[in-house]
Amino acid sequence: MAASLHCNLALLPSTVRRIAAVRCGPRDNRPPIMKGRILSTEAIQAIQSLKRAHRIDPANLPTHILTRLIKADLTSAMHELLRQDHWDIAAGVFSTLRSEHGADLSAYAEFAAALARNGLAEQIDSLVDELEQDGGIRRGNGKAVLRLVKAVVGAGRRESTVRIYAMVKSSGCEMDEYLGRVFSRGLRRLGEVSLAKEVESIYKGNFVN
Repeated sequence: MAASLHCNLALLPSTVRRIAAVRCGPRDNRPPIMKGRILSTEAIQAIQSLKRAHRIDPANLPTHILTRLIKADLTSAMHELLRQDHWDIAAGVFSTLRSEHGADLSAYAEFAAALARNGLAEQIDSLVDELEQDGGIRRGNGKAVLRLVKAVVGAGRRESTVRIYAMVKSSGCEMDEYLGRVFSRGLRRLGEVSLAKEVESIYKGNFVN
């Protein structure tokens, strides 16, 4: 989904690993920093370098900086860029995270929510393509599945919602009542009444009201 990124900045010097709290000024519509979230010095430097490079040439970002980061720093950098609605820069971080370490389902869910929030609903379909390429949905990801479904349904992506439901079924994940309700209402709203009834039949209840 994200365009290929190219290296054009010198490598940052190695530093003693330090942890720093993120402090950002107020901005309209910007979500709050998640409680307890901190960024390492390396992640902060990478974010700053990416934003500077993006201002100069949006299509040519310093991927070599990203490949030097550990998975936790890549994930934190992506979260912070999405929080600031720099989804286009975060796309490059997400691409590196996928290729170097494999992205967790929670990263897919957060990225889908950011795309929906920025009016880029059509790109969610490509994100779901990538999720399928990476092995789909596995057991033990209930909260991330719920966040992903909410984002995709909220963006009105019918086909992607159906595909996610199919991935949940094939994974053997247990669907609790709340996730079932979200699926049922979403599928009905998107015109997939037969699948909504299938979800409802799992509990022999009606999730519509």
